[in-house]
Amino acid sequence: MNIPKFYELMQPVLTVIEELGGSGTNQEIAEGVILCLNLPDDVVSHPHNPDKSSQTEVEYRLAWARTYLKNYGLLENSEKGVWAFSERYQRGMQIEVNEVLQTVRAKFKKSKKEDANGTPEIVADPESWREELHQTILALDPSAFERLTKRILREVGFVQVEVTGQSGDGGIDGKGIVKMQEVLSYHVVFQCKRYKGSVGAGAIRDFRGAMVGRADKGLFITTGIFTRDAEKEASRDGASPIDLINGESLVNMLKKLRLGVNVRMVEEVEVDSGWFEKI
Repeated sequence: MNIPKFYELMQPVLTVIEELGGSGTNQEIAEGVILCLNLPDDVVSHPHNPDKSSQTEVEYRLAWARTYLKNYGLLENSEKGVWAFSERYQRGMQIEVNEVLQTVRAKFKKSKKEDANGTPEIVADPESWREELHQTILALDPSAFERLTKRILREVGFVQVEVTGQSGDGGIDGKGIVKMQEVLSYHVVFQCKRYKGSVGAGAIRDFRGAMVGRADKGLFITTGIFTRDAEKEASRDGASPIDLINGESLVNMLKKLRLGVNVRMVEEVEVDSGWFEKI
């Protein structure tokens, strides 16, 4: 499969962030790069390692591209996962990929060896925690996974969350109410599946059929990934809206909510020699 190498994604990442106004989330950057390179659906949906990770291969390689650009000094990211240009970046900048690779590798004084997919063997894998968290979620027993789902939904604003999944319930695993500013409320039914692979458009259509007349919105959660056709079906004009949370989004939510994830901020101290020269 002709999936771009991580270093082939670095310039498109910069181009997309510039088009976004100088900053963007992982999802915005990924969607922009996919459009920029006109990547086909089979490439976009190809999983990195379905037994260990909730990411697609493109998402995994984009993470490495961002990491290199950060260590090269062109990008910085906030605690909330927003990537933005550093002061070093200049509008319309075209990078020399080999220079970026050599500079970052020299910085960490590691091997320049790469595997067959172009994945670098330098610095700590920036996404290793995702694989560990994904494996932890998949290892939960069904009742624990239900409790985790209810906790996440409550943390993001759901009330009256119930897990109702029963045979013959049309794929609906639970329901809840989302309160908006203590004025408006939306009844939501959800389906939550621990998949290692891809969820296709058929599963979305089946879920929509089950939710008709029972809720204002639908929410489909999976530990796997959604195919591009599934994403299009979920947002199809004229049909009941269904929001999607894939494994990558689920992992990000746990990190953001600090549920089962500890985030340590490391202080970086740099001496400003220029300051002393002006004394």
